[in-house]
Amino acid sequence: MTEQELDKQLGTGVFAPVYFLYGEEPFLVERAANRIMERVVDPAMKDFNLNIYYGSDCKGTEILDTSQTLPMFAERRVVLVRRAEGLPAATQEGLLPYLANPCPETCLIFAAGKPDLRRKFFAELKKQPGSLEFKKLYENKLSPFISSEAARHGKRIDSAGAELLAFLVGNNLQALSSQVEKAAIFVGSRPAVTVDDLRTIVSQSKEFSAFELARFMGEKNLAKALATLESMLMNGEEAPMILGALASHFRRIWRIRELLDQKLPAAEIGKQLKIHQFFLSDQVTQAKKYTTLELEALFERLYRGDLAVKTGSASATVLQGVVYDACSGTLR
Repeated sequence: MTEQELDKQLGTGVFAPVYFLYGEEPFLVERAANRIMERVVDPAMKDFNLNIYYGSDCKGTEILDTSQTLPMFAERRVVLVRRAEGLPAATQEGLLPYLANPCPETCLIFAAGKPDLRRKFFAELKKQPGSLEFKKLYENKLSPFISSEAARHGKRIDSAGAELLAFLVGNNLQALSSQVEKAAIFVGSRPAVTVDDLRTIVSQSKEFSAFELARFMGEKNLAKALATLESMLMNGEEAPMILGALASHFRRIWRIRELLDQKLPAAEIGKQLKIHQFFLSDQVTQAKKYTTLELEALFERLYRGDLAVKTGSASATVLQGVVYDACSGTLR
């Protein structure tokens, strides 16, 4: 089953007796489980027809007894087992016969992160028509995810806005969804969310501060980079997060620098690296300010800085040193 097939099925009102929702995206797993619960169980009857268990904290007999109990004053009940990968081996064994003959009046949902699919129980679950895996979303899938989140709120986000949000927040889907919801509320009746809207919404966030720091360092603007860093430290932002954001930014700048050295035009660089035109000129300008040797030295500096802060060195001193070296041309 795909996510689109699940949406279509829920829309028809025909539900599978067993669902197996699993994968590396807990936000999507949880949301799919919630969508099933919302469609199957009348909110007014949740106290009677919704039971939630946790894998390592429940017995198979509890799940079986509840799943085989007829719903009260409704067509179906939902039994949700969260963290199903934690079900003890004996419990898994005891549930196997139910999978072969599930109760049609029950939607039994197993939600899991990384289950051992070699085990017989999970292998049988995977064969169920209601089995759906949510794989990790990589960088090139974040913009479509953001656009689909906007559509859920009846809004559009242009590709530049989606790329900005993906760059600032990364692949934390919960945080991305939250920012899109804020944007939808912020624009009110307007149908589209612009880049300027998103800049306003996230301008006070830690992610935006890291974005600004990376940009000023890319421009070798020492004064603004140090001022931004000081503000971030005063706001309690942690050194590993700052160093990670810088590494992410300069990884792309390094790749642009390499393509510039190959004499590729900016438009081709943007196409190869899938950089939106809105950001391309600025990032190419930053890449032109560094040589590949400087970028190699910067990454060595970032690596040593990460080790230093993790072994007790003063974060402010380490970060100030990284910023100074990057902006003042002392990278060797």
